[in-house]
Amino acid sequence: MTEMTLDSLGWCDWFIQQAYEFSENELTVARVASVDRDQLLLLGETGFFRAKLSGKCIYEFESASDRPCVGDWVYIEKSELEKFGVVHKVFERRTYLRRKAIGGSVEYQMIAANIDVVIIVQSCHYDFNLKRLERYLVMIEEGGSTPVILLSKTDLVTTEVLAEQIEQIRNADITDPVIAISNVTKEGFDDLKGILSAARTYCFVGSSGVGKSTIVNGLVGRNVMETQAVSDSGEGRHTTVRRELIVLENGAMVIDNPGMREFGVFGAEDGIEASYADILELASQCRFRDCTHSREPGCAVKNTLDRREIDTERYDNFIKLRGESGRIIKSGKGTGK
Repeated sequence: MTEMTLDSLGWCDWFIQQAYEFSENELTVARVASVDRDQLLLLGETGFFRAKLSGKCIYEFESASDRPCVGDWVYIEKSELEKFGVVHKVFERRTYLRRKAIGGSVEYQMIAANIDVVIIVQSCHYDFNLKRLERYLVMIEEGGSTPVILLSKTDLVTTEVLAEQIEQIRNADITDPVIAISNVTKEGFDDLKGILSAARTYCFVGSSGVGKSTIVNGLVGRNVMETQAVSDSGEGRHTTVRRELIVLENGAMVIDNPGMREFGVFGAEDGIEASYADILELASQCRFRDCTHSREPGCAVKNTLDRREIDTERYDNFIKLRGESGRIIKSGKGTGK
């Protein structure tokens, strides 16, 4: 394994600038590897150690999403004689992955922070879902990371089915890299390993049972993530219960996640605008600036949909995501008459 340094853990100019603003001689920095309620497992130049949040730090959090999550960088105080370090500050996140909290709350749930690449895993056999894939892409775009699509369990489908699924992805104007992989035959593992670079952080997301933990175990070379046997249908049984940052032999860092079928969005206007640029370009031609693209006269989006020049499911998903996001996205050229 590569030598453990702050740089090898993802330390960069983004955090160095913040460190200048909050420099104290007795404090050092570390990265959050996992969270267990109020106790953190941190990773620094000396390896792993545990820490707790200071009272002042807890008091300054404005919401639950401000609390440390996997991938965060923190300022800590710890002597060699102490069992636990004390966290005094959480650095501002360079990138993040978050979703709307489950239920009716408008709070965010942080999934991970300071991620370079988010790898969306969908099973070719039972889990392939273009609408869910688009939802992931919206949230990844909003948080500033780069997406990669990983189609797993290719051994359970024909080459024709796999080709059709990739074609559906491309027909939805999704141009992000697609890797097909099998945990059984190991086909595609070299392609996956080829994108994993030292000092960069990769977060695996997807529904329960699509094989994320098995993939991570394959990358690590041993069982660090508990898995269960696959059912007769080819669906794995989800066992991951918490997020954890793991350093691979080549120095890349990976984060596994509990399965997520529900991935609610909230306040993701930037992500929607990036993922649906084609529809929003049409929206700029609508008669009304605040057009909802449903019943208004002079709606360029609806007119194009009626001519079947936009995929109906893609349009429906755009409308749903925009509604969840909390406000109408205005495209600037409507007259607003």
